[in-house]
Formats: sequence, structure tokens, C-alpha cells
Amino acid sequence: MGCHIIDHPYWALKLGYPDSVEASSTHINTETAPLASIVTYNFPARENLPPVRLHWYDGGIKPPRPEELESQAKWPVDGVLYIGDRGKIMHVSHGGTPMLIPLSRMRGFRKPEKTLPRVKGSHEQNWINACKGGTPACSNFDYSGPLTEVVLLGNLALRTKGPLLWDGPNMRVTNNEAANQYVQREYRPGWTL
Repeated sequence: MGCHIIDHPYWALKLGYPDSVEASSTHINTETAPLASIVTYNFPARENLPPVRLHWYDGGIKPPRPEELESQAKWPVDGVLYIGDRGKIMHVSHGGTPMLIPLSRMRGFRKPEKTLPRVKGSHEQNWINACKGGTPACSNFDYSGPLTEVVLLGNLALRTKGPLLWDGPNMRVTNNEAANQYVQREYRPGWTL
């Protein structure tokens, strides 16, 4: 679900590759994901934007409820919370229902004008139109490939000990050579791509 849930902050904050990632979890084995985990990504400053720390909570570990969120308000644990210098914004999964918190800040708030192109029809149709030579899909491989790599780094951090320092352009962990065994697959003869 990471590609669906962190897509919005990844895109809006122009995150790119993290410098480091680390994880903690319930028991993990070689066959399945853990029941619950926390993955922390550290993204460097980029394009005049400050560094960003992103926390991913999964399974039975719930993110802390923001103290500014009114007690009667629902805390969507399947969403995103942006913590900025001037306040906080939350939204549910897939970028839905963005809200300023405390929710009292929504009174009098006016949405900005729409300036970004919108997908016409479904996301499946957006992809089909791109395949037929139309404009690139809104989540084309130039964008979705690196986003997926970032999400998968969380899995890599779960499989290894300690923080991992990541060299995104070269797709390598620089401080734990053993972790690199999970980055590239060695195909058996006759099964290469």
C-alpha cells in the first residue's frame, strides 16, 4: 500500500531517493511480512526544500494521534499526516479528504484554484491512453519506478539490521554489503531478463 499512500507526499515534496532508511518490526521471517512495522526514511534537502523525515506505520502499530486533532474527530490511521512549520494537514488513503488540523482551521478555508491536469476517466483508462500514444500516464514509469524503489527500501530495511545508507542513482546500500543481496537478483541460467 506504500505506493498508494505515500505517493502524495512523495510527489508534492519532490522527495526522490532517501539518504537512509531504517525499520523496526514484530517478528519477521523469510516467508512473510511482519505483523507490524515502522519504517523511517530520511530524505535530503532538494530544490530549495528542507530535509524530510517520513515515518511509515504498518500493521498493528498505530501512528500517534496528533494532539491538535479534536477528541471527537476521526483519526484516519490509513492516511498521511504532514507536519510543517505552520501547522499540520492530514488526508486519508489515496490522498482523499485533505484537512487542516485542528479541524477548526478548516472554517473559512478556501480551496486553491485547480492548476494541475486531471485524469479523465479511470486510472486504468489513463494508462491505456498512454499505451496508445497519448500523453504519458499520470504515474508513468519515470515517476512510479523510483517511488516503488523507495517503498521497497522499507522491505530491505526490515530484512537487515541497523540503518541503511542508500545510494539511489547506483541502487546500492553503502554501509551494509550484505543488504545488497536483496537489491539485485541473480537469475539462473536460462532465466535472464
